[in-house]
Amino acid sequence: MKKTLLAWFFVLISPLAMADVRIGVSIAQVDDVFLAQMRDYMAAHAKELPGVQLQFEDAQGDVVRQLNQVQNFTGQGVDAIIVNPVDTSATAQITDQATKAHIPLVYVNRRPGEAQLPPGVGYIGSDEVKAGELQMQYLADKMGGKGNLAIMLGLLSNNATYNRTKGVKEVLAKYPNIHIVEEQTAEWQRTKAIDLMNNWLTSGKKIDAVAANADEMAIGAAMAIKQAGMTPGKDILVGGSDGGSAGLDAIKNGELAVTVYQDNKGQARGSIDLALKMVRKEPYTAEVTIPYQLITLENYQKFLNP
Repeated sequence: MKKTLLAWFFVLISPLAMADVRIGVSIAQVDDVFLAQMRDYMAAHAKELPGVQLQFEDAQGDVVRQLNQVQNFTGQGVDAIIVNPVDTSATAQITDQATKAHIPLVYVNRRPGEAQLPPGVGYIGSDEVKAGELQMQYLADKMGGKGNLAIMLGLLSNNATYNRTKGVKEVLAKYPNIHIVEEQTAEWQRTKAIDLMNNWLTSGKKIDAVAANADEMAIGAAMAIKQAGMTPGKDILVGGSDGGSAGLDAIKNGELAVTVYQDNKGQARGSIDLALKMVRKEPYTAEVTIPYQLITLENYQKFLNP
């Protein structure tokens, strides 16, 4: 009898049963370097918080898959949901699912398309327009206010792509002698950026600088420039955005002239903290913006191991 009771005791105090808060997390695409790091930061932060359990799902870049994941979370009765959206213009159904289930929802890194977030929905990320402005202002100064610019876009379905590019073009409005000669997507991926940059170089158009929406694409562009027998930073300036470890190495090695630090660790930790406040009905700010910071060869060392 005692053994039976003891067995039931261990069942009741299993990790799932002990969890005070269960949070479902859907990441847009885990093979994205930046998002994989953000997931790891989330997992590490949850381990520091007694009674908090995360259930990670990879949407694999599929809007329908992500919606199904959110539906599964609501069906399981999780306490909160964190979503890094695949398509920021297609979040209305996700928001609707969570709010109808009365489950707190936090969007992280990519702001949903809704102009006004309803009660019970939060967002933590950074001002993407500012990222484009910081990146382009540095490049414009290095270009001496003139020359030919190529813009390497992220996924066209992502508002980070739109807003970072918007920031670039807002700066360009002050420089009539800087001309956009190419503007195409490499979908955040290094390999696609290599191919795209190769195509640009073989087209014969003169390019003085590349403004890439993310470091992975900027690194791909720099690799293609080197493969073509030219020197990044000397023959063609390359700018990125995100400021992760790969971007910092590229700054150190002279492959990138500039990047802009996006605090994915702060976003990761902040999304969990915001979700917990919502679950526990504590006071919270529904939208939290973490500032971008410019990174160059002169200051990259202070961003190592943040």
